[in-house]
Amino acid sequence: MCISIMLPGVGVFGTGQTVRTLVPLLQKEGFPVPAVWGHMQEEAESLANELDIPFSTSQTDDVLLHPEVHLVCILTPPPHTRQIAVKALGIGKNVISDQAATLTDACKMVTAARYYPQLMSIMGNSLRFLPAFVHMKHLLGEGYCGTLQVCEARVYGGSLLSQSYGWAWEELMGGGGLHKVGSCIIDLLSHLTGRRAMQVHGILRTFVRQGGPGGGIRSVTADDYACFQLQMSGGVVCSVTLNFNLPGTDLHEVMLVGSSGRLIARGTELYGQRINMQVEELLLNDDGGTRGGVGPSVSGLNAMVTQLRLSFQAQEDRRSWARHPVSMAATFEDGLYVQTVVDAIKRSNRTGEWESVEVKIQDIDPNHNHRTLLN
Repeated sequence: MCISIMLPGVGVFGTGQTVRTLVPLLQKEGFPVPAVWGHMQEEAESLANELDIPFSTSQTDDVLLHPEVHLVCILTPPPHTRQIAVKALGIGKNVISDQAATLTDACKMVTAARYYPQLMSIMGNSLRFLPAFVHMKHLLGEGYCGTLQVCEARVYGGSLLSQSYGWAWEELMGGGGLHKVGSCIIDLLSHLTGRRAMQVHGILRTFVRQGGPGGGIRSVTADDYACFQLQMSGGVVCSVTLNFNLPGTDLHEVMLVGSSGRLIARGTELYGQRINMQVEELLLNDDGGTRGGVGPSVSGLNAMVTQLRLSFQAQEDRRSWARHPVSMAATFEDGLYVQTVVDAIKRSNRTGEWESVEVKIQDIDPNHNHRTLLN
């Protein structure tokens, strides 16, 4: 097809479920996927065979230096994210990345993105692209809710732990509901409201403290329950509850309440109710074929890949891209803000106090970062 000739080849890092969802969506939109990386060679080969990817490897440079790879999607365990993202930008690749493991890593990713502003450097939070949230943001801007007062979000589900011990079990490696799911919600609330958190208060708990075969031979430090509040600029208050001790449950709800009405996204559907209405109205019913267990993140990913195609398809070469189709995507700067909020929530859990959110990059020299990009 003509469309696939102009679209960039995508190198994918990771072998998890999101990769298994993303690659067919990319291929459907006409993106070639010539290479995949896995932490273990066997994992990479298995995934490549499953998804019809010609090349697989456990060496990051083999993907980054692949001549047919122009866009890199990083869906690795968080400890690997920063190194791959910074090196990819340093050799001229466009980058879509998951959240980094630490604040230091997020800072280094921002510095690299600032050094190469002509390259795409966006976060992979697909919720921003979900039609329900796109419409919610539009209606909020039109005044459907009046003056925004309160945001509430609830995400309930089963365990996030992998079957065998891995990074998802360890808080310091980016495991846990706060980092994996809460990061996306924190970013989404900022995107919808146009505001950022000034102070936070949070409680984190690990109710499943052991796991693994043979009756629990490994300790778990990653949280499976999080409840936190954000005091946003402009007086808006946000409350978020994440509970991953509810097998068989799949709840994803975000509600914005204002002086004259409210908007509620349940899964992939959007509802609204103004103060003069007796019942809710259905404003958007867009399951996108997601009924039967596939939720808003996957539906949003589908919409995000479509916008990626629009961004790249009219360009003269495979590395060039148009900003407008992906303008709603989170930037690496947004990723740094989110990581700052996550860290503040963790501090609040330890101190029991409200903690301030101060986004800053400390002790990172862009010239030093440039010298170390290829190390």
